Amino acid sequence: MANIDVSVETDDKPAPPPDHPNTCPDCHSHYRDDELERALWVCAHCGHHFPMRARARIASLADSGTFFEEAADLHSEDPLGFFDLRPYTERLAEAEMKTGLADAMVIGQAALDGRGCELAVMDFAFMGGSMGSVVGEKFSRACDSAAERSVPLISVTSSGGARMQEGILALMQLPRTTVGVEMLREAKKPYIVVLTNPTTGGVTASYAMLGDVHLAEPGALIGFAGPRVIEQTIREKLPEGFQRGEYLKEHGMVDLVVHRHELRPTLARLCRVLCKAPAREALAPSAATEALPAPTAAAAE
Repeated sequence: MANIDVSVETDDKPAPPPDHPNTCPDCHSHYRDDELERALWVCAHCGHHFPMRARARIASLADSGTFFEEAADLHSEDPLGFFDLRPYTERLAEAEMKTGLADAMVIGQAALDGRGCELAVMDFAFMGGSMGSVVGEKFSRACDSAAERSVPLISVTSSGGARMQEGILALMQLPRTTVGVEMLREAKKPYIVVLTNPTTGGVTASYAMLGDVHLAEPGALIGFAGPRVIEQTIREKLPEGFQRGEYLKEHGMVDLVVHRHELRPTLARLCRVLCKAPAREALAPSAATEALPAPTAAAAE
């Protein structure tokens, strides 16, 4: 009788970790929401930086009770009547319900270590942080506010690029935001950019790379096209860590790679140095109070 092979091929590789947003993709450690919130959404075991929502980011940077949101009433419209698998208006409504935000950027007046500043923070959870007309408008208003109040502008980027559902209107935000940065530069006010994972596409091609100082979080993907697209185009294998924050620092595209736990004191020092201001400890109590501009009526509303 002929022998029958009944062997079964097996895969000795361990099962992949569960697909859960609170599971670290590097070391597979799992956390509760409150644990991650206390740790600023950083893995306590390996240091992996989880995505951070815009309002949580603002709370981690601004002095308590000093943030006054601006342009909160701006909402994206659908001037092109765009429809792919679903109407653009439906996608917008879903993103607003999911995130509680009006669009992919939150701007406003704040204080950092007792000194006034303007914040422009992106949220990747809102349609991949894509830049449409509202994001361009908000960033431009943030530049205007910083110049008017004579304070630094701190921009935290997290984006997949221009929003395709707005077509040429989204692409027009590249020169529009660039003009905003130039106006801020003419006013001689510092512009600091914090590049987080990921920062790509039209945002990288415009205001994200126009700062006076560029900081990056560890492991942040920063570039125009993604590495897979580049490899397919040039038909070559890219270097290890290509387009990551550490690689960009080694090649002069980023000034510092800063751990999230050190980001607030680092930004405070940069604002003080770039504004040629004395250390907070050297200020008398009255002087420290005067250093913080009062919010404008528009922000208070």
